[in-house]
Formats: sequence, structure tokens, C-alpha cells
Amino acid sequence: MTDLDPPFRDPAVARAFAGFPAEARPGLHDLRALIFEVAAATPEAGPIVECLKWGQPAYLTAETKSGSTIRLGVPRSGGFALYTHCRTTLLSDFRHAFGDDFTYEGNRAIHFVPGVPLPRAALAQLIRAALTYRLKPQPSRARSG
Repeated sequence: MTDLDPPFRDPAVARAFAGFPAEARPGLHDLRALIFEVAAATPEAGPIVECLKWGQPAYLTAETKSGSTIRLGVPRSGGFALYTHCRTTLLSDFRHAFGDDFTYEGNRAIHFVPGVPLPRAALAQLIRAALTYRLKPQPSRARSG
């Protein structure tokens, strides 16, 4: 293990990973490692907290509050997935940049097929955007009154 693929600190997260189907586990571990790798290269995100949200491994920027939560899981349709908050523009922005290169579940997830290498460079862009989502300039709102 390296700092970019750290051991599990939370036993509940370790149990969640152990409970995933065997064919999905390697891809989920690769996504986890990529999240830590991107976080280490994104100082404005600060340290990443790994915990469970809705029973899924979740990654938060708890100290800086710079980002939006990223979750990992297994969709009903099989394979494995990276989830973002559905009320962000993260996946719509990503879809605009990468089009049909990925399989999307609405505005909340990207699905992956076990055994197929992850497109790490593209996913790193999505993860970085999630880890810094709240730093993104927000549209100004006209004040009335």
C-alpha cells in the first residue's frame, strides 16, 4: 500500500468493499486508488475522508469543504459505478466533454464493466472537478429590491 492507495481506516468501509461482488472489487479498488491519487495532487481539496454514505464508500473533503461527495458502488444492472451528487453539474459537464465515451446513469453515476481498464486520465478530471466543485465560480444572482 502507498499513500495513494492507503489501507482502510474505517472497518465499515473495509467490510463494504469485501461485500462487493468479486468481479467488481478490482475496479472499485482502482477507482478508490485514483480518488486518493487525484486528491494528493489537488492541494486545494485538502485531506480526503473515507466513510460510508447510504451504505456505499464515500469520499469527502471534510476539512476544506471544497468538494462534492464521490461514492463507489455496484448498480443493479451489474458492473460497478462512480456516483456523484445528482444536483451538481458534475456529470453533465463531464458528458459534455467526453460524450458517449462512458455509460451514464442519468446525472448521478458512470457505470463500468469489470475487467475493462479504466480511462484514468478522463476520470481524474471528473474526480478533480468533484473534489473542488464548491470552488468553481457560481453564477451571480441579481439582487432585487
